[in-house]
Amino acid sequence: MTDKTAIKSIPHASPTSADARAARMENPGFGKVFSDHMVTVTWTADKGWHDGELKARAPFSIDPAAAVLHYAQEIFEGMKAYRTEKGIVLFRPEENARRLAMSAERLAMPAVPEDLFLDAVEALVRADADWVPGGDGSLYLRPFMFANEAFLGVRPATQYIFSVIASPVGSYFKGGYKAVSVWVSDDYTRSAPGGTGAAKCGGNYAASLVAQAEASRHGCDQVVFLDAAEHRWVEELGGMNVCFVMDDGSLITPPLGGTILPGITRDSILTLARENGLRIEEKPYSFDEWRKDAESGKLREAFACGTAAVVAGIGTIRFNGGSFSIGNSGDGPVTARLRSELVGIQRGTAADKHGWVRPVL
Repeated sequence: MTDKTAIKSIPHASPTSADARAARMENPGFGKVFSDHMVTVTWTADKGWHDGELKARAPFSIDPAAAVLHYAQEIFEGMKAYRTEKGIVLFRPEENARRLAMSAERLAMPAVPEDLFLDAVEALVRADADWVPGGDGSLYLRPFMFANEAFLGVRPATQYIFSVIASPVGSYFKGGYKAVSVWVSDDYTRSAPGGTGAAKCGGNYAASLVAQAEASRHGCDQVVFLDAAEHRWVEELGGMNVCFVMDDGSLITPPLGGTILPGITRDSILTLARENGLRIEEKPYSFDEWRKDAESGKLREAFACGTAAVVAGIGTIRFNGGSFSIGNSGDGPVTARLRSELVGIQRGTAADKHGWVRPVL
């Protein structure tokens, strides 16, 4: 930015007491408990980014005609702050800033400058440092932006709010790290070429919910989407990327091509996998191949990866007409090793050779 947008700190009149905070953090689940503060910054066509504030978390007041309510101009990110022996850190936050900017471009929204994004996230983490759990917990951070201009007309809005909120969290899946079961959707697709699959926008997730509900009805933790054109190629899960570990030392993952979210965890895992001697193949992989390779033993492991769940082994796959399992239906050695290495870097117990960790406090 030419003129750096300042974030003004407004004192919280009644922050949560230490006892009440401890009680809420004892078993927070995922995304149900929220910290005391939030950051908001406004963008208008005539002034650009301005009025940055760190303040008490509170509801927004928006007009019933706000563009986000009618035309879904909304994007977001997911990231975490971790408590380590040396302090509180973020993991590759610059990549979240860049991905939010790419999402903004796809939805005809103004990009949040990287330094403003980082300032906002770090200001919130510093203000709510007491909400960062220790142990296996983390502070989940949700930067997001939406159009709040009041108008009814199909065009990009001229006014937006960028905000960051935070939630102390435990494990994404009940029971902690375990192999998950997945349902392969025949009827629904997540994205199509030319669509918004590579953007992190609420509409993608809204469109996935009916398929996720279908997965739940079949006793599965997650849904797997196939491509929109042929309903043949594996793309990604409802909220995570997917990888396949083969018996020849290769790791296959669907290629990025505009229909799949470019996951930061995915990118990190691929880097660690290469360092572990795995041969990375970013190529199309069909559901038929998945089933045949699992049955023959050619496929040794499969796992999902994302910020919320980190790395979760895939054990059972269900679909219309049957089901199959991978290996012993649990975590495989490659999955466990990659997760351990990634978590070790994030939590400061393993060397950060790539400069992924950013200290905050």
